[in-house]
Amino acid sequence: MLKLLNLLKDGRFHSGEALGAALGVSRSAVWKQLQHLESELNLTIHKVRGRGYQLAAPLNLLEAQAIAKFSHGEPWPVFIHETIDSTNAEGLRRIAQGQAAPFLVLAERQSAGRGRRGRPWVSPFAENLYYSLVLRIDGGMRQLEGLSLVVGLAVMRTLQAFGLKDVGLKWPNDVLAGGRKITGILLELVGDPADVCHVVLGIGINVNMQGNEQIDQQWASMRGEAGQLVDRNHLVAVLSQQLQHELGRHRRYGFAAFQEEWEQAHLWQGRKVSLVAGTSRIEGVALGVDGQGGLRLEVDGVEKSFSGGELSLRLRDDS
Repeated sequence: MLKLLNLLKDGRFHSGEALGAALGVSRSAVWKQLQHLESELNLTIHKVRGRGYQLAAPLNLLEAQAIAKFSHGEPWPVFIHETIDSTNAEGLRRIAQGQAAPFLVLAERQSAGRGRRGRPWVSPFAENLYYSLVLRIDGGMRQLEGLSLVVGLAVMRTLQAFGLKDVGLKWPNDVLAGGRKITGILLELVGDPADVCHVVLGIGINVNMQGNEQIDQQWASMRGEAGQLVDRNHLVAVLSQQLQHELGRHRRYGFAAFQEEWEQAHLWQGRKVSLVAGTSRIEGVALGVDGQGGLRLEVDGVEKSFSGGELSLRLRDDS
């Protein structure tokens, strides 16, 4: 199927005869593959008698060689999948199979993409970025403090490098553009956090998506914000470079070195917020983060810190 997509990805018309010759199959076999592409990947293909077949929009498929071309220095080993349950799940499987870290897992589509607190992550084919970086962590818990916030900073700077201006952070793991969610970050840990463990840094970025009725919250995409198609291979290379730089700083200096710059990028700094954990709700004013990446809130005139993977931060209606 990817061979046929590579022939069609330019968005031009291709005759059934030419496609069949390139694939070494009959025209009827080409027709069946085209139907499969439409039904399985939800792609729109125009069929015009005398001209052939054309994708409704050009596709930018992920390719290891293209990523390497855009990369400075030695890129991480990368495993690219056409369809997978989730890139984080595949990263965890590869750890169990003995794959040496660091390495990168990418996918054109996720059938069971996951966000924080078990939420599904909508993952249409070849439109967005589904990116999981697997790292080996030596030296215990200090290497994990504030790590998701550091990843958020790296993503934000990557988006800015692609021309997005109105971008910032929302504690703990979201990147917003124009006040709408453009990136989600999910970290998963396996092993002994007090000694040697592996962490999967899962990053989902809305890249070229223009519409999707499955998403139940306000969202933005790089294409919508920048007004042009984004080369996802270029995006992978720039994001990886930013992560290499920021993760190196984090290893050397810990999260305390990022605290001030993270707070400067926090869009809800000084705002009235609600911190939600299950059915409980804490009202306060967002003061920033502490040296471990926990949220600092002013609650009834007293500063308190909160951390935990099940917490969700929301703006109060009167903020």
